[in-house]
Amino acid sequence: MKTLFVVLGFVASILAVILAVTPLFKIGYIPALTALVFGLIAFYIARKNNLPRKSVHLVFLLTIMAVVVSTYKTIFVTVEVSDTEELIQKEDQSEQEAIETLEDIDIEE
Repeated sequence: MKTLFVVLGFVASILAVILAVTPLFKIGYIPALTALVFGLIAFYIARKNNLPRKSVHLVFLLTIMAVVVSTYKTIFVTVEVSDTEELIQKEDQSEQEAIETLEDIDIEE
């Protein structure tokens, strides 16, 4: 039973770490909370049956790392909306260059 919750905790904590370092860092709190719950259940079962708790501690460590990284990115990462006119001009210029390139290509049969 402990093994099941430890494995579920590992999977959830690894998913939380992966999500924490991607642009989807705000979603990383959900698997982190899930890993915390699985870790607590595994810790309770291990303490009740006098089993080793090293793997449970690793689940907690990974979860804490994911929460810290997600929180850091939530506080310090700012989303800036740039001038869309520049993007439109670059897109038009790129489209014109592509058209010119296609016109220069000679297709012979």
